[in-house]
Formats: sequence, structure tokens, C-alpha cells
Amino acid sequence: MLIIVAPGQGAQTPGFLRPWLEDPQFADRLGWLSAVAGLDLAHYGTEADEETIRDTAVAQPLLVASGLVAALSLFPHPSDAFGRIGAVAGHSVGELTAAAGARAISAEQAMVLVRERGRAMAHAAAATPTGMTAVLGGDEAEVLAALSAHGLVAANMNAGGQIVAAGTLEQLAALAEHPPAKARLIPLSVAGAFHTEHMGPAVTALAKLAPAVSTHDPRAVVISNADGQVVHDGRDVVRRIVKQVARPVRWDLCLATMRDLGVTGILEMPPAGTLTGIAQRYFRGSAQPVETFALKTPDQLDAARAFVDKHGAPSPIDIHPTWRMLVSPTKGTFVRSAGGEGELLLAASSVGLVRSTRDETAVMAPYGGTIVEWLVEDGDLVSPGQPLVRVHPEGVAV
Repeated sequence: MLIIVAPGQGAQTPGFLRPWLEDPQFADRLGWLSAVAGLDLAHYGTEADEETIRDTAVAQPLLVASGLVAALSLFPHPSDAFGRIGAVAGHSVGELTAAAGARAISAEQAMVLVRERGRAMAHAAAATPTGMTAVLGGDEAEVLAALSAHGLVAANMNAGGQIVAAGTLEQLAALAEHPPAKARLIPLSVAGAFHTEHMGPAVTALAKLAPAVSTHDPRAVVISNADGQVVHDGRDVVRRIVKQVARPVRWDLCLATMRDLGVTGILEMPPAGTLTGIAQRYFRGSAQPVETFALKTPDQLDAARAFVDKHGAPSPIDIHPTWRMLVSPTKGTFVRSAGGEGELLLAASSVGLVRSTRDETAVMAPYGGTIVEWLVEDGDLVSPGQPLVRVHPEGVAV
């Protein structure tokens, strides 16, 4: 199984788009997304210095646009991609890249949202001097205890011995003076304490815009930063992206879901390298071999296509114009609560739950309709993203 991942803020480096913009088609597409974002992204991706592209309002649209346009270079016919991509995931702002890539929202909607997300987060960050520091190594329990003692939040749980602490600059300075045992601290090039309560005003601003965004059920499995669960309702994809601005990124749980899905290849969109590096550490020594590919420059495109051919397989999610699919958000045993085929399913009602050794996760129907076909039985073991039931939505002729 092939999984496409998109990096988050901090992955950008000065001039990373220079080789890509030698392709006129790439330049034209980036120019269109620049117009939507109201920013000269070609300039920021080629000529701007590190301090300039560190600005949240610049960095976030630059990252999302770069990933989306590079994806079109990799898959010149986008519809073909869904016959090869098993799942998508994005780290922090990369979730917008992933959502647009999976067709839950359009590229233009992603750019409007990331434009406003970047502005709102920059405004929130300016209210209080805050920042983020990567904590590498050390005992996880000891690291988390140290963060708590200093009033810091584990804003990113990235797996592979990497936790990102976030809070005020004073709190981060105190952590630097008394770091956890056997841990190395690296201050990150970001403008604020993202994915913490300091970003609350940004969530409020985005929540006002989100209801106007047109959504579709994703064409590929989307893995959520919030909890590593698979999300297959377009409205829920957007809701989670909005809330995630002030909530920790659980990339460790996303990687666990990739493992449960049976991933064999992870391809990272540009500016690539961060997420593939984390994946290499996470899967090192695993009984399940996983290859990675960091797509950094256009001269790698042929090799990237060969990587896609090697690991690609169709998404387990089928798309049909007159019915919608409910899928399992996680792995476990399915316990059915809804009725049989032909029975009415009310909007926002439960169709069952997925029970694991750790917890129980409800499976809700975001829309009402008629149950067309059950694809699993009560008591079946299910995997993340596995189709459970087909439903004809209300108002659709059968």
C-alpha cells in the first residue's frame, strides 16, 4: 500500500521551489494558487530568505501550494492517482494539502483556508511571545513529565523519540536550562506555540469560515492528526482541520494507523524529508518492511513514479453517484447497532462501534438515508478505512 504524506510548517527552506519553477506548467499552476492566496508564492519559494518564509502567514500557503502543484506533476491525470493511493495524511497544515489531494475539498478552497489559517495563527502568535522546541530522545514518560512541570504542552507527538514542546518563550527557556535526561533540544523555526490553547482565537476565526466550504467524501483514506483515525466524511475532515489548530498533532497515532493499513511505501511531497525521516525511525526493525521516498526536486519525478508503481494499489473506498459509504475509523471488532438492509438510518445516528483492547470508537452516520448493503457482519474484525455499510442518502432516488 502506498501512502502520500504532506509536511507541515518548519519543513520549508529558502529557494526550495527554484528547480520546480523551471517547468512552465508548474509555474502557471503555482501562479493560479498564488492569485487565490494573494501572495507571490514563486518569490517566496525562490528568492525570500529564511526569516521571511518563517512568517506563518507566508509559510503555510507556500507549503500547501507546493505540495498540491507537485502532486499534479507526479500525477498528470489526477483521477489516475486514486487507483494507486491507499491513503493520505498531512502533518499540521499539511492536512489541508492531504484533504485537497483526496478531493474532500478543492485546491482553491484549501488555499483560501490556509491563507486565513496562516493569518489567524500569526495574529494569535503575536499576542504572546511563544514558540516550539523539538525534544529528541530521552524517556517518553520523563520528557512528558518535564514538559508538564514547566507548563508546556506536547504539541506534536511525532514518534521515533521526537516530541515537540510548545509554550511561552519563558517556559521554553526554563526547559532548556533543565532538559530531560538524555534528551537533545532543538528550537524550531516557527512563530508561535501552534496546536496549543494559545491558538484559540485562530480556531474561532476559522470556525466562522468552515460552514461555507463545499465538501465531498474523500476519494482516498484520510488519516486524521487528531487521533490517527480514518475520516470519510468531508464535513468532518474540515471540522477536524479547524479544531487541530489548537490541539496536539498525534503523528505517532497516524503512523500506527499506516502500519495497521499495511503500508509498504510512504511518499512525501515537497519540501520533503521531515516525515520520511520520522517514518524511517518508526518502522526501523519492524517486521513490516516500509520504504520511503522524499520528493524534493523535479529530477526525481521518474523515480517517484516508479515508486508509485511498485507500492500503489487502489483505495479501498469506492465512489458511486447515488450512495455513500461508511468506513471503520480504526481497527478492532465491529459491534453493529443499526438495522438491516432497506431500513431507514437517521442522520447523526450510530451504526455501531469498533471495540479494541484500548477503547471503543463510535461509528456515526453524518447523513440520513436507507441502508443498501452491509459489508461486514456483527463481530467481524475490521481494519482502518474498511467499508462497513452503503447508504442511499435522503432525497436520492434508488
